[in-house]
Amino acid sequence: MIVIVEGISAAGKTSWYREHALDLLVPETYPQIRPDRNRDARKAAQLWTDWNIGRWSEALAQEESKGVAICDTDPLKLHYIWSLWRIGEAPENHWRHQMEVTRAAFGKQALGFADLYLVKKIDPHSARLQREQDQAKSRMNFDLHVRLQPSLHAWYETLATLLPERVQSSLPTPLPAFEPGAGPFERRYDVELFDRFIANLPGQLSSKQ
Repeated sequence: MIVIVEGISAAGKTSWYREHALDLLVPETYPQIRPDRNRDARKAAQLWTDWNIGRWSEALAQEESKGVAICDTDPLKLHYIWSLWRIGEAPENHWRHQMEVTRAAFGKQALGFADLYLVKKIDPHSARLQREQDQAKSRMNFDLHVRLQPSLHAWYETLATLLPERVQSSLPTPLPAFEPGAGPFERRYDVELFDRFIANLPGQLSSKQ
């Protein structure tokens, strides 16, 4: 079972991991040198997708060894560039190139859908208080992440219309019980499902928010 935990910075994900799932955690990681989409959007899309494939491989290895992998943010990570485009912070071709390369990875079974998505929403005021109380983290681009939150949740709300039993809008306590020996989601690498999901996403917002 692969479980995704999502939410903006300061939403409470780290506290939840520490209490319920630290031994199952696949942490979020980034390349030391981040690809420049403005210089070459298609090359950057491939480099980011290759990095995401590496995180998915870590989740598969954890699943194989422990039965459950809890991922700090979705290895797919496609929602991020879509959300940036949606609020006017990235051009459409950045999003389209990333989507096309990600779709190709689905076709190769190098990236896929998880078994469960746990998505935490937090009001911006509470998030800012949490950030102020926890000075141990730098929380780069925090204000941008707050602006991205509506699109992040629109992404998973759209996914929930196709997979309602696999998306929860909370971080449950305790961790949900998983049936021993349960196999992975049977449509984990379903390109047709991926296409339907992308087609159902809402469009760009009319102005920056």
